[in-house]
Amino acid sequence: MTPPGSGRVTLREITDANRSEIESLAVTPEQETFVASVTESLIEAAETPDACPWYRAIYAGETPVGFVMISDNIPTDRTEYVGPYFLWRLLVDARYQQRGYGRAALDLIVEYVRTRPRADRLFSSHVLGDGSPVGFYLKYGFVLTGAVHDGEPLLELALR
Repeated sequence: MTPPGSGRVTLREITDANRSEIESLAVTPEQETFVASVTESLIEAAETPDACPWYRAIYAGETPVGFVMISDNIPTDRTEYVGPYFLWRLLVDARYQQRGYGRAALDLIVEYVRTRPRADRLFSSHVLGDGSPVGFYLKYGFVLTGAVHDGEPLLELALR
């Protein structure tokens, strides 16, 4: 999906050349309750390699607009994590919200995960509260599982 007038949405590796620009992306102050910053996410990824973090910058054309991180094919013996595929972070910078970039990035993540082994569903979770992104996920096609992980309700998206 390409939002009108924005350029094609792509996922790109975070490198030394773009890292500071990606780390400067941020949600609104009200949304900070619901999603960690890019810097915090990269630190968390480095501190938890057993969760199999895979992350990318979200670009619209040549403009960085967001960040996404998943757990990518967690082995079945790592039961402390939800998986094998878990949408860990999805952040669209406040300046670029409501333009379809989150949905376009999620489309690309789903497309990627479908190519991976044992990929029949994608999990995520959400923080409770007014302004939670749960509505976005439900509209996309995720369903609440009724389970809770680390105090957050789990969502599941069937991929097959």
